[in-house]
Amino acid sequence: MAELTTTLIHHPYQPPAGFGAPQPGVFKASTVFFPNVAAMRQFEWKDKSAYTYGLHGTPTTYTLEERLCTLEGGAQCLLVPSGLAAIATVCLALLRRGDEVLIPDNAYGPSKALAEGELAHWGITHRYFDPMDPADLAAKLSPATKLVWLEAAGSVTLEFPDLCAQVRLCRAAKVLCALDNTWGAGLAFQPFDLQPGQLPTLSVDISIHALTKYPSGGGDVLMGSVITTHERLHMQLKLCHMRLGLGVAANDAESVLRALPSLALRYRSHDETARTLAHWCQQRNEFAQVLHPALPQSPGHVHWRALCGDALGAAAGLFSVIFKPDVNQARVDAFCDALQLFKIGYSWGGPMSLVMPYQLETMRSSWPVYLQPGILVRFSTGLESAADLQADLQQALQHIA
Repeated sequence: MAELTTTLIHHPYQPPAGFGAPQPGVFKASTVFFPNVAAMRQFEWKDKSAYTYGLHGTPTTYTLEERLCTLEGGAQCLLVPSGLAAIATVCLALLRRGDEVLIPDNAYGPSKALAEGELAHWGITHRYFDPMDPADLAAKLSPATKLVWLEAAGSVTLEFPDLCAQVRLCRAAKVLCALDNTWGAGLAFQPFDLQPGQLPTLSVDISIHALTKYPSGGGDVLMGSVITTHERLHMQLKLCHMRLGLGVAANDAESVLRALPSLALRYRSHDETARTLAHWCQQRNEFAQVLHPALPQSPGHVHWRALCGDALGAAAGLFSVIFKPDVNQARVDAFCDALQLFKIGYSWGGPMSLVMPYQLETMRSSWPVYLQPGILVRFSTGLESAADLQADLQQALQHIA
């Protein structure tokens, strides 16, 4: 008879099948058992028909991947440790020495840093294009261009591009296009069906999503996804993903799975609060400009309205303000410090509202003509009362009077 320690490790009990609950089970594994050597040699992880190693997928991660495909209208999904890791995975899988990538000048800052750092070191060139001028993108497409990044809306300045025109240009040039869809979250518009009901379907090639934001919803998970509809492209990404050894923790996957059922409700709440506050800020004398895609005066509003529906279309929970030029950096910093409910912090999509001042002149190739001069501050609305957040803004503005 085996000793106790051995019996505890190789215990024969198996729980009965058929257990059902609101949340799927959490499977943690590096090692995965094979029933026999023949199965070990035949099992295939690439098509999710079996399990071979924890890094290649578990029931928990497979379930999350499939639900995210449903959310964004894709067919295949990869999970990575962060939104930036999703961007890096796409670039590393698709770009080689001598290739060029085009990036909108309003893109997520770390994406630009990746191009200026690692990609440049590996002989991959990049250029920035004006996100609000499709002609500028058309002029910069070249035989060396192998990938175009798109973003809607801009992550800090929130201008909304003519996304359909950008995708058409990429299609005409036979260049892959990848969209950072974190703002839209699969709810504002469908990245793989930008013109519902029209043929041929207009679609991006790849959608990346910082699940850290709205899908997680708690401000406590770092994760990203890479979603496609093309099997061959997905396999190219998946093999790179495997070679890089990218994986996510089971409990983090569990957290996102738990949050997904409330995603649409939370997104709508963030959206409604942001609109309320953005409209209020438009009435304030301290601001030269308020940036929010649903505001008619905001850059790209017409493109947002065309893609996301009528004036009640989805628009996330972000808005930015540009203070009038006579408000200097010290006064803007005092305003941010005086806020009580808005916490100073990066990211967005969690339950707590956030604020962040930016030095836009250090982030863009040139100051956009459609933005007023002044210091920009971005707000991310949480799930607090809109009235309480408005009162917080009002009291903090007294510090710059």
